[in-house]
Amino acid sequence: MADDPYKALGLAKSASADEIKKAYRKIAKTDHPDLNPDPAAHERFKAASAAYDLLKDPEQKARFDKGEIDASGQERPQRHYYREYAEAGDNPYRQEQGFDDLSGVFSDLFGQRGGGMGGGMGGGGRRGARSFDMRGPDQRFTLEIDFMTAARGGSTRITMPDGAILEVKIPEGAHDEQVIRLRGKGGMGYGDGEPGDALLTLIVADDPDWRRDGNDLEITLPITIDQAVLGGKVETPTIDGPVMLSIPRGASSGQKLRLKGRGIKGTDGQRGDQHAVLKIVMPPNIDDDLARFMEQWRQNHAYDPRRGK
Repeated sequence: MADDPYKALGLAKSASADEIKKAYRKIAKTDHPDLNPDPAAHERFKAASAAYDLLKDPEQKARFDKGEIDASGQERPQRHYYREYAEAGDNPYRQEQGFDDLSGVFSDLFGQRGGGMGGGMGGGGRRGARSFDMRGPDQRFTLEIDFMTAARGGSTRITMPDGAILEVKIPEGAHDEQVIRLRGKGGMGYGDGEPGDALLTLIVADDPDWRRDGNDLEITLPITIDQAVLGGKVETPTIDGPVMLSIPRGASSGQKLRLKGRGIKGTDGQRGDQHAVLKIVMPPNIDDDLARFMEQWRQNHAYDPRRGK
């Protein structure tokens, strides 16, 4: 990955969490392998994904800014002068023998199995290095999904770094920063070790019509002037499809009407509510009939909404 994650996202080191998220989304929309086959775009997307994985975590970001970890999230080596310390006369661990003495350390780490690599040494000598099994590393990726896929659940196809195409199931009610684990789709294992997992961190794209607050949803519902005055039934979108909503007589812009149980399904199986925020929209043209009626009405029914009367 890039040595400077801020540069990979086109940001300054002072960038806020919101700016980091927006910068990553912008790159994902132009350089994702499923959208842009250009190899250079793929490399930019990989660098941006790795940078976002590091900087989205406030603790990791702070540690990187302090120089405690590098751009891959690994600890930076401490600058101890080990050789001078190791060769000190009173150090019981100073090196006095050959590298073959490290075989005991590797045995502790990886275990010994009969018939392994290197075989036994002649003359009763110690055995050489042995083969070992180790689980492969987990690999982290970021996956952007649209609002409705997150709300309703569904599936999406992703292209892995090795070119493999996977079908990923998105659970109903998925949310920003949720992690989906794909078992066995990470790094290859060592020896007979199993492969690691792929960990997908979800980013839910913004939707111009829907706003989410936990498991509750909110939309803006335009209504006509006559519906506001007289009330009536208005078709209203929900994530499950349109329903008829009753508008009360004398409704005002900004008034909220609740549709119980029409929100997002939570982890407990219960669904939140949906709120429709009314917005009175005037007709495209004010004709003479409407203007004449309002002039006559105002003469006897004038009121001042700014005074609450």
